[in-house]
Amino acid sequence: MTPPPATPPASPPSLSPAPAPPPPSPHQPPSSLRDFYENPDVPVASGDARSLKQARLLARALGPVRGGTAATVLDIGCGDGTAAATATQVLAGHRLVGVDWSQDALRRAAHRIPHAVRGELTDGGLPFAAGSADAVLFSEVVEHLVDPDAALDELHRVLRPGGHLMLSTPNLAAWYNRGLLLAGVQPVFSEVSLRGIHGRPGSQVVGHLRLYTARALRGFLTSSGFDVVRIAGAPYHDVPRPLRPLDRAACHLPSLASILLVHARRRRE
Repeated sequence: MTPPPATPPASPPSLSPAPAPPPPSPHQPPSSLRDFYENPDVPVASGDARSLKQARLLARALGPVRGGTAATVLDIGCGDGTAAATATQVLAGHRLVGVDWSQDALRRAAHRIPHAVRGELTDGGLPFAAGSADAVLFSEVVEHLVDPDAALDELHRVLRPGGHLMLSTPNLAAWYNRGLLLAGVQPVFSEVSLRGIHGRPGSQVVGHLRLYTARALRGFLTSSGFDVVRIAGAPYHDVPRPLRPLDRAACHLPSLASILLVHARRRRE
């Protein structure tokens, strides 16, 4: 049986500090990254199709619940709980806990998943004991982080040796980004401002600070104490409809896919 978290998950109000100040209006420029992510107009969920694909990869890795021994799965950066709710469809019997630091996201997640707690990704900020998690879902979070190294250290801490990390992130080298760069256009997923879109397709600011290729992501995870089991590709829901068959075809060669899905395991030391 997996050891319980250091702080047993409960309803968000009993575990979270006082509500954060009201978020800025969508027309008011954010004064900080925290203001940006507390704004309810900022998207906090990824596409259902790739969330389901990621959860199925994890379900195969964990296997079915046997003898009443359920795995503890942490959805770090759960946002509004949409991806976690999707994952529960294929992770039946396993214990799934959502974690986020955004008060607004946690309030919304509480309507979709039974356990949602507040946590940070640095300096032991996740409210779980070392080695207490069997798996971590880390869906499109790493590209938003100022300090991804500290975040990977914290995920490494809470995972048991051999525990599973299922990470997804946009691919800097997606097939269309290669063409855009050749044409001198800012790649999709990249952003130069939190206040507006400049020089790239799209209309929505989502706060991406880091972007990875498949090669860079593999090297980053390996240097952080993880062994990469598999890198797969997933489509991007905002690709224009006429190009979606090509986007799905690119998933067969993950280095060209829109979204990178990585299954890694904490190295046994």
